[in-house]
Amino acid sequence: MPPVNLPAFVTPTLLSYIRGHPQLPHHSWYFIAGVTLSILNRPDEIANVFKHALETGSGRTDAKPEHDEQLQMARKMREALVKAAPIGGLPKAINALFALKTVTPPALLDEPLAYSPTSRPVEVYDVPPSRILHRGQTFFDKVYGKVSKRVMGQMDRSGTEDLGITARLMYGYILSNTSVLTAAESSFVLVAGLIPQDVSARRLPTSNGPSSYRRPLLTYVKQVNPQLKGHLKGALNNGATVEEVKAVREIVIRICEASGMMKLGETVPGGWGWRGEVANL
Repeated sequence: MPPVNLPAFVTPTLLSYIRGHPQLPHHSWYFIAGVTLSILNRPDEIANVFKHALETGSGRTDAKPEHDEQLQMARKMREALVKAAPIGGLPKAINALFALKTVTPPALLDEPLAYSPTSRPVEVYDVPPSRILHRGQTFFDKVYGKVSKRVMGQMDRSGTEDLGITARLMYGYILSNTSVLTAAESSFVLVAGLIPQDVSARRLPTSNGPSSYRRPLLTYVKQVNPQLKGHLKGALNNGATVEEVKAVREIVIRICEASGMMKLGETVPGGWGWRGEVANL
């Protein structure tokens, strides 16, 4: 089956809005947009965003960046897409990174067996796992604060202890590595990756059969708002300001709306959007 050519929705007006948001931290608009588009499964638009960033720069005013800044931007974008994989899925990260590579000049790529800005190959093969897992636990504790032990304990008691092990591996080897993205920037990635996934509660049709046995097949569809709320607060714990976190939330919602997502009424049986307010601080 040939690839589907979807209409573009990241317009110059939308890009201008994202880049020009006064509360958004410097050097963040393009990778926040990239993560959002990855979760929306629009890798084609990630390529457009990155090409625009290479031409206009990382700030609010147009200024084509020099090579060193372009390299920093490329690395931040790649690292953000990698860090979005634990919450958005590896297939979307693969699509996003390959789409990004098609528009990345060769001089801005990090090839295998060469210098690694994250040092992850060294961490995987040469650093004792206990050290990496301890770093991940420290990062997890910082994000979740006083409820971190309860949150990790719930995952350990989810019916399989492997869920907690998975979280420890993701936080250790992926999320807690701050060589390219700071702790606060890493939290922005998690916020941007969760907002497009949210689906709020809705009642599904009742089962067939005698009235005494009829009951909803599934009363509510689970939402990711609880996880989002934790990471909104986690961004503050990682050093971001309230204004910065709200700005990230705002531009992610704007991108989602541009893609066609909308707030759905409780009586609508299905659709592309949110069934409640997106979690906020």
